[in-house]
Amino acid sequence: MAADSIGPLPSVRRLDQRENLRDSVANALRAAVISGELEPGEVYSAPMLGARFGVSATPVREAMLDLVREGLVISLRNKGFRVTEVSEEDLDNLAALRQLIEPPTVRDVVPVIPAADFPELRRLADDIVVAAEAGDLIAYIEADRVFHVTLLAYSGNQKLVDVVSDLRSQTRLLGLTPLVESGRLVASAEEHHELVELVEARDGDGAEQLMRRHIGHVRGLWARSP
Repeated sequence: MAADSIGPLPSVRRLDQRENLRDSVANALRAAVISGELEPGEVYSAPMLGARFGVSATPVREAMLDLVREGLVISLRNKGFRVTEVSEEDLDNLAALRQLIEPPTVRDVVPVIPAADFPELRRLADDIVVAAEAGDLIAYIEADRVFHVTLLAYSGNQKLVDVVSDLRSQTRLLGLTPLVESGRLVASAEEHHELVELVEARDGDGAEQLMRRHIGHVRGLWARSP
């Protein structure tokens, strides 16, 4: 089913023309897929999405091809792109893999993060809370991605960062909208401030435990459709 006739996507923000449009559009589209604002099984055309971003269809089409390679959408000749569906088993497997990788990595990087970087980590955590307060799911997911990728990058293992980034892209968080409506998304966002506090205290074990709870929230509540 083509989705050109659907209403506007309120969380798809118009992009800053000074940014790399392809990367910016790809990140926003990826977040829209993860949050369910672009619905599984629906077909979206590049011109329609471009109109919502306030850009031409070309950077949207290029960005969607990136998402095709990531398995998030399927290209349909002369129609557009269909969002792929992810099974409950797939989501369980993705969460299990993240639990194996992210918590111990966060524990290991806590002692090596320079104190001079603490303010930047806190700013990134602030961005997540601001997006949650605004109910902007796309901004929330993108800010969350930036925060966690930044944290994992202190491991010095780019392959690990790439693997986790891919796992996060495959996740679906269809339960976010009810969290926005109930106000619980802000409480969840505040966990990132708690994580920064643990980093500043050099509490690796505490940071590991918090990451395990955080991923548990993603699978146990956020990924469930209403």
